[in-house]
Amino acid sequence: MIDKSAIERYLKSAKDKTILVVGDLMIDEYISGKVTRISPEAPVPVLEVREEWSLPGGAANVALNIQCLGANAIIAGYVGEDRSGDELIDMLKNANIDVSAVIRSEDVCTTVKTRLLTESQQIVRFDREKILTGTNGCEAMLEQKILELIDDVDAIIIEDYRKGTITASLIRYIVELAAQKNIPVGLDPKDDKGLDFSGITIAKPNFKEACAAVGISEPTLKGSFDADVILNEIGEKLLKKWQTEALLISLGAMGMYLHPKDGKPILIPTKAKKVFDVSGAGDTVIATFMSALIGGASYEESAHIANYAAGVVVGKLGTASCCIDEIIEFEGYFYE
Repeated sequence: MIDKSAIERYLKSAKDKTILVVGDLMIDEYISGKVTRISPEAPVPVLEVREEWSLPGGAANVALNIQCLGANAIIAGYVGEDRSGDELIDMLKNANIDVSAVIRSEDVCTTVKTRLLTESQQIVRFDREKILTGTNGCEAMLEQKILELIDDVDAIIIEDYRKGTITASLIRYIVELAAQKNIPVGLDPKDDKGLDFSGITIAKPNFKEACAAVGISEPTLKGSFDADVILNEIGEKLLKKWQTEALLISLGAMGMYLHPKDGKPILIPTKAKKVFDVSGAGDTVIATFMSALIGGASYEESAHIANYAAGVVVGKLGTASCCIDEIIEFEGYFYE
């Protein structure tokens, strides 16, 4: 466990440091209202819209979480020459996030995920996106941007939502550059697709992604002993396959599982007391973990702090972030 003073010390120690986030940029859009009748045109509910809002999503949400925790975030990726691209850039600038490494291209459609909600429940989601199958020279531009920024960076997070930004060559470029500068690299993978993750400091898949990566169907975890046996097996296989320094698997309602290459694996129970929305919780976890790590925390301490941050954001509606005070004052917090 970790106490309140340590959480505050580590996160505040990261306030003068900078994390570069590289990945798929998007907007999370929400349309909320009330359903009181069925449409006469078709057997579908009629949503009477009461509220609409948009938030940075994907890698942009990771950057927002870093900024909210007090560190400095730089975001790198692609957006389109479209109205949604304008909106996302404006949101990031308003959050004081450095967008100098964001590349705009006519070949890119800015991804927008729209969720319709009623009584805080999601009833449908529709996505407007265009998966990149080739970057038409944009990747070379992105690599140059990263090179220009690397001397001012204390850590890098690679955030992959499988929209085409993260490629095998980009991962190798980032890992090799980070190794030269001796800075940690965090990876939030969608799936590995045979990609080479060797040299990554911490990989943070969710349980489903971890199972898929080792080629097994997702089993049901029944209690801590059962979870330990299954997770230890998955962890050993993934550490061997991915060649990372540590593995952090998010387990939803069960919490998190940390398996360092050199050290004892641990299962960290969830601290969430209420769950409204899990959208973007993984973004918060990787952002908090890396912020704590560059603030001086160990892998285990960083995982505990990230676990508390996840407990905060799943209690909020929509893609969310949290600040240091919210983690410290979190109602799920207790000392052991």
